[in-house]
Amino acid sequence: MILCLETATDLCSVALCDKSGVISLRESNESKSHATLLTVFIDEMLRETGIGATGLDAVAVSKGPGSYTGLRIGVSVAKGLAYATSVPLIAPETTLSMVHGLLAGIHGDRLKDKNTLFCPMLDARRMEIYYAFYDSEGKTVKGISAEVINEDTFSTIPLSQEIVIFGDGAAKCMSIIKRPNITFAEDFKISASHMYKPVMQSFDNRHFEDLAYFEPLYLKDFITSQPRKNLFGNQ
Repeated sequence: MILCLETATDLCSVALCDKSGVISLRESNESKSHATLLTVFIDEMLRETGIGATGLDAVAVSKGPGSYTGLRIGVSVAKGLAYATSVPLIAPETTLSMVHGLLAGIHGDRLKDKNTLFCPMLDARRMEIYYAFYDSEGKTVKGISAEVINEDTFSTIPLSQEIVIFGDGAAKCMSIIKRPNITFAEDFKISASHMYKPVMQSFDNRHFEDLAYFEPLYLKDFITSQPRKNLFGNQ
């Protein structure tokens, strides 16, 4: 039994999985809810299924990239649970889980066409995105990077090649990236349930993280903003 935590975006999502698939799921789109809802969801799920923390075989957390705060909260909770229960920690890249989630719901020609590229996108604020490319089997074609989008984004990819773009970073690209053979999967929503396949593969292959040294994949440094008002009343 593996507990999966997805906190890389505004969504707070927790899934409980076993070899047969996802057996329980809790999610909330409430903004900035990770700190208040994540442990509540975990407690509810473990109580309702009767598993208990000691019944877990591993804890998995979405590695990133994504929201700095969301990733930090998710990884802190996952490491604490793994340490307290003496189970391994698994951390798939967020984009890898996303592409497996999309592929699980796709049927037909796109999966048959081995040349189709699948591009999970995460919002990196302003006009920047985190993205990667995968093929129709979920294998990495281009690793994760951060990029400021413009009309020439993806210009190095042949125009004849179909690209499917999805994720919370996709919306701001729709009016900017202009090229043929591009599709935006607007109905895609990230979820901890998408972690199932990569997490099970890591568990079977005993690909675990070092609890003492593991950190999220931030890609960018955290930048604080200046307060609009002087809270101390000084000039």
